[in-house]
Amino acid sequence: MRIFGAVTNTNARVSSIKHPYLWLLLSAALLSAGWLGLTGLALPAAFVPLLAMSAAEEPTRRGWWRMCGRAALCFLLWNAATVWWIWYATPVGPIAAALVSTALSLFAFMLFHTVSKIAPKPLAYTTLVSAWIAAEYWYTAGEVSWPWLVLGNGFSHDVWAVQWYEWTGVFGGSLWVLATALLLYEALANPSRRRTLRAAAAYLLPMALSLVLGARCRRSDDGERVRISILQPNVDCYDKFHGDERAQIRNLFDLLGEVPADVDFILLPETALPGRWWEPTLAEHPDGTTLAPLWRQLADTLRAHHPQAMLLTGANTWRLYPTPKGSATARPYGPLQSVDIYNTAVGIDAAGRTRLHHKGRLVIGVETTPTWIFDLIDFLTIDLGGVAGQLGFGTHGAAFEHEGVAIAPAICYEGLYGDFFGDHVRRGAAVTAILSNDGWWGDTPGYRHLFTISRLRAVEHRRALARSANTGRSGFISPCGAVSQTLGWNRRGVLTEEVAVRRELTFYTRYGDYLGRMAECVLLLSVLYCVAYRVKRRNYLVP
Repeated sequence: MRIFGAVTNTNARVSSIKHPYLWLLLSAALLSAGWLGLTGLALPAAFVPLLAMSAAEEPTRRGWWRMCGRAALCFLLWNAATVWWIWYATPVGPIAAALVSTALSLFAFMLFHTVSKIAPKPLAYTTLVSAWIAAEYWYTAGEVSWPWLVLGNGFSHDVWAVQWYEWTGVFGGSLWVLATALLLYEALANPSRRRTLRAAAAYLLPMALSLVLGARCRRSDDGERVRISILQPNVDCYDKFHGDERAQIRNLFDLLGEVPADVDFILLPETALPGRWWEPTLAEHPDGTTLAPLWRQLADTLRAHHPQAMLLTGANTWRLYPTPKGSATARPYGPLQSVDIYNTAVGIDAAGRTRLHHKGRLVIGVETTPTWIFDLIDFLTIDLGGVAGQLGFGTHGAAFEHEGVAIAPAICYEGLYGDFFGDHVRRGAAVTAILSNDGWWGDTPGYRHLFTISRLRAVEHRRALARSANTGRSGFISPCGAVSQTLGWNRRGVLTEEVAVRRELTFYTRYGDYLGRMAECVLLLSVLYCVAYRVKRRNYLVP
């Protein structure tokens, strides 16, 4: 048959590809759809043109570089279409994110392309799947991290089809995409009834299973519930840290006045309270031993109007060290001391009791720069009093318990990390919250997809999720990933809803990103097997 202008059969190599750049554009468009408010169900088809081009290339150095250039162009277009909005916050951001993401995708695909020319097809396909998922895992677990384009995240608008994420997490989605893409390509390149049925089964059966799991999840939502109020202050984030702090505080207290009296939790967004607050007492000065007046006022307001509620809010907290280098991220504070600055979630109740969670996944280049970079160039640097933009970070999740129910106080970027988010749940969270500040990117696909990715976290851990954003999209998500009430862009207001309380742990919550770790092992074995195969072939031990 003819596929993409290429003549193929079971015994002959694909001879040519007509109009390759049109097919590359189609591939990039299909890869991007799930991140642009459309569906991710076309993701397997996105890899078919690339696989056909790889098969068509001659096994020469020139052919290798031609395939490398085409694949790089496809992955760059995919990145450009899906992360351009970072430009609004930092012009360097989308360029750096696109280059690193493209490099990792290109590494995985070109490793497959290389193996496919020198080793059996099953080994090449195993290499593609394991290398791609391993590269995604490295970009998720590494110090330089931006897991936005993990293939499994492309189904955030199709949660009905991936309810089995409670077993696999988003890396299961990546495995589904790649395995289905390979079977689909085989069915098109070498058509037979068996191959067609195999590709159809790989595509449809996980969705059928998902429908069953989704129905089971919805039947489980009739138990214990808590009442949560979400506040969206709608403050311009670029004015927030340099504007009128008193006006911002009045705005928050006005919104608190709209909260029903009988709620159990009240959520404010990331860094909602302006100013600096010194740990551990949230004092106004480093030597303070009691709550600052603003925090006492919040406790008094809760005691008067919401006596059974806990308030969760974002704030910048500071920790003072009596030594010049108190931690790897500390900056000098005077001649003999140092200080860490944290992006913190604070829980406070009517009695004035407080709990703190430090943001554990920081935005690369904005909130953090890997310390090893500065270690490498230390001999070139001059100490100018600390590193701008380097925040301290937490090493684990947290669960704030209140009246017998624990809530996860995740902060913004932490919602991109299924395993780290699961640490909140492993520590006892029966409901989850995300405090965010989405206004940095304007009215773009960025904040919208950040909200929909939260639906995947709800499915993975089977926890109700309440999301409070400064502006962008605040709202409620059920343990099955269904969205109920929301507040959209440039809206100010309060939402209140009863959400399900769940305490059982899913398989994915217990074991985290095990598929990523397994992919590393399979990739290593595949490379070793390929080397052994080549040695045997040179010695005429295999055909």
